[in-house]
Amino acid sequence: MSLPQDQIGAEQRAREDALVERVVASFSSCEDPRLREVMGSLVRHLHGFIREVRLSEQEWWAGIRMLTEAGDITDADRQEFILLSDVLGASMQTITVDNPKVADATEATVFGPFYVEGAPDMELGADIAGTAVGTPCWVEGTVTDTAGNPVGGAQLEVWEADDEGMYDVQHGDGRVGGRARLRADAQGGFRFWGIVPTPYPIPDDGPVGRLLAAVGRSPMRAAHLHFMVTAPGCRRLVTHIFPSTDPLLDADSVFGVKDSLIKEFTAHEPGAATPDGRDLGGRAWSSVRFDVVLAPTGSVPA
Repeated sequence: MSLPQDQIGAEQRAREDALVERVVASFSSCEDPRLREVMGSLVRHLHGFIREVRLSEQEWWAGIRMLTEAGDITDADRQEFILLSDVLGASMQTITVDNPKVADATEATVFGPFYVEGAPDMELGADIAGTAVGTPCWVEGTVTDTAGNPVGGAQLEVWEADDEGMYDVQHGDGRVGGRARLRADAQGGFRFWGIVPTPYPIPDDGPVGRLLAAVGRSPMRAAHLHFMVTAPGCRRLVTHIFPSTDPLLDADSVFGVKDSLIKEFTAHEPGAATPDGRDLGGRAWSSVRFDVVLAPTGSVPA
């Protein structure tokens, strides 16, 4: 049985210290200095956590079982380890560290587990909704660099959940909807029809969901629309935009909301004229503007 911190004697601490040093020393022959640094730090922090909470063997095995279950449930369409990283804030911390704020460049946020390579290529102004059901939403903006120059031809990949709170890959029937790949025009402009984002729960029928339930946390994500924007000479941007009216902005289960990414989605009455003249059959619709600013490759904070 693990002893509490205030009952750990000098001899026991010395035994624990010695084990940490032996494990760290085992990486001393690693020829990759970065790998050696990462592994040494990982060991020190992992052992530090075990020692700080005086982890029991029973608790350790419970953690091993959870990780095993996460591996078992992971497949081509679901990445439970990303979910675990997300709900622990590790994904956002990594993004924050790896994407320091540069001038007025658009801030990055979590990638999420439902990005799929090979999204259909679509023309500007297209309806990306496909099989995804929801309120039509006109999305437009420009892509520029931090000097204000348009980034013509920038590639944008966009994806979002439907009104059922599910991405196309979650339906399991091969449908494609709510995702596309587009190219900005020569002036950096982009535009497309999607659907108004709605809140949804992250998949909570697996080990991550059970963890959230055990600690009394909600699995709900704030409503959002994903973007990944790339262009030569610019740092890749992975981000979302969030409707300003969403009540979950302060309770996003993966800590992905940033103030700069909260946008005004303007609601339009049924039958109101659309920007491109599209006939929506008398349905209500919304619109939002999102101007993307890309940081240069290799840029550092001012």
